[in-house]
Amino acid sequence: MTPLKAGAVLFAKDIAVVARFYRELLGMTPVHKDTGIVVLESTLMQLVVHGIPKRIADTFEITVPPVLREDVPVKLVFPVASLAAARKAAPALGGKLGPKSKEFTARGFVACDGHDPEGNVLQFRESAAPAAD
Repeated sequence: MTPLKAGAVLFAKDIAVVARFYRELLGMTPVHKDTGIVVLESTLMQLVVHGIPKRIADTFEITVPPVLREDVPVKLVFPVASLAAARKAAPALGGKLGPKSKEFTARGFVACDGHDPEGNVLQFRESAAPAAD
């Protein structure tokens, strides 16, 4: 039996676009796809991209660039090998990372906020280099 992973469910208007963003930017693997749902996994977590019901999705528009969804109680955090590489790749996938000037260091990582193609605000983290003695 495969052990369960920690994860998150992210509701999206366009699940194909949102799933592609996470799959390509974070190197997540699609493990399940059905009408209205794409399940992506990494070695540490599972991300379920779940379609928003049509009656709700029809009540709002995703703009380009998207309006940021900042007034939510949760911000997803994802590790990346390189913030610089993620910053470069994100726009082609419909997302964005903040500029290098917005990076901050804490507890062994360097972080920068960004967003996915639908405006969900995220934090990306790379491991901080150990301090030289």
